[in-house]
Amino acid sequence: MGAKITDIGLGVKVIEPDYFEDYRGYYCETYSQRTMKKLGINLNFVQDNHSYSIKKGTIRGIHFQNNPVPQAKLVRCTNGRVMDYAVDLRKDSPTYKQWVCVELTKENRKQILIPSGFGHAFITLTDNCEVLYKVDGLYEPKLDRSIKWDDPEINIPWGVSDPVVSQKDIKAPYLKDSDCNFTMKDNK
Repeated sequence: MGAKITDIGLGVKVIEPDYFEDYRGYYCETYSQRTMKKLGINLNFVQDNHSYSIKKGTIRGIHFQNNPVPQAKLVRCTNGRVMDYAVDLRKDSPTYKQWVCVELTKENRKQILIPSGFGHAFITLTDNCEVLYKVDGLYEPKLDRSIKWDDPEINIPWGVSDPVVSQKDIKAPYLKDSDCNFTMKDNK
């Protein structure tokens, strides 16, 4: 696996793996621990997740897993288009509450690497979106958290007036009421 890596700010990176195409289609290593180490990324992914969203305008997030098992994520879109967001939730960070985003599509084949200490969210830009992501910490239900998707302190301009949102995300607290416990030392 070869890959191009770009830092898009806040320590969040976009990874573009090499694809080998011919008349049959293409081949790609979407993840290689050896290549990641060559790029200076030393994460041990332990779980893969797959999300499917039926409708355009579906918002998922802002999700994270609290300490002591925070999760770094490597996210890609395999069908449709999503705008993917990483929000800095480390209370002592100079970029606390700031966010970056990247459009992930089946066609552009980009991946976003979100460090631990960040919240993750995305909005679907088309119907029938599939998002796959690796995490470096196993899911712990007691540590699973959300921040309300329309939190005014974070102020993500979603671009949709009536999004499709889960009950979990509707009931999520604002950041000011959250027990989010990240600090700079949590950043992997």
